[in-house]
Amino acid sequence: MTIKTILTGASGGTAGEGTIDLALTLARRFSAHLEAIHVRTDMREILTATDGGDFMGASLTGQWIDQMEQEIATNAAKVKQAFAAATLRHDVPPGKQGAPGPSVSFNDITGLSSIMLPERARFFDLVVLGRSERAIDRAHSDVIEQTLLHSGCPVLLAPATMSKTFGEVIAVGWDGSPQAVRAVTASMPFLEQARRALVITIGDTTGSDPAALVAYLARHEIAATHRFVAPVGGVGPGTQLLARAREEGAELLVMGGYGHAPWREFLFGGATQQAIGQGLLPLFLVH
Repeated sequence: MTIKTILTGASGGTAGEGTIDLALTLARRFSAHLEAIHVRTDMREILTATDGGDFMGASLTGQWIDQMEQEIATNAAKVKQAFAAATLRHDVPPGKQGAPGPSVSFNDITGLSSIMLPERARFFDLVVLGRSERAIDRAHSDVIEQTLLHSGCPVLLAPATMSKTFGEVIAVGWDGSPQAVRAVTASMPFLEQARRALVITIGDTTGSDPAALVAYLARHEIAATHRFVAPVGGVGPGTQLLARAREEGAELLVMGGYGHAPWREFLFGGATQQAIGQGLLPLFLVH
């Protein structure tokens, strides 16, 4: 499998630059088509859902909607302009899916981003999203979570700022679960180009057989080594996995999403949410 189609969210938020830069870097690396999708908030839908007529007069409601829609349109224009500038920096021309070489397109739609983006992502090989306070005009965990759960597509969470290198050292969080297996399979285009790979396990390895995974990767000419991490009381496995991956110099962490409840807490709750929001390490996730 190779990566020929990439979808990225273009919200104009705080993590937008790193997300777009990484998506364009990957489009060039894999000669893929990149579609940037910007989802405009549907103010009338929000007003209907919140029953806005109960607390606003009809005239005031109309004026408020007009003002908000103008602000949304202005933001969409800025996002499209910033994306166009980024494509010039990365020398990726406009084009359509199926054309040879890397190409880009911009898709500006209106609706609920946590629904629209996962639906669109079903027709792509990879989705690249940011981890700021806001992504695609919604709370970041909502869009990421819905895309991961309902698109059937791997999700790459980008750093806030693109580093000079990406994917030369890759860590794989391994517990033997079906989600982890799917994550390894989906990330093979990245692993095959990596200079070094690490298989990291947390605690009991019964049933996970990390040695078999190392051997499997070797058959694909991927040099991997196993790193065992002893569990620490009061520290979640996700936090330990992230820390060890960073210690080993990994530039990407591959892991299955939602195999067990602690992984959801790692991604979207508790103290680790702050670390992820800061974009310390790109995450490649598969449900």
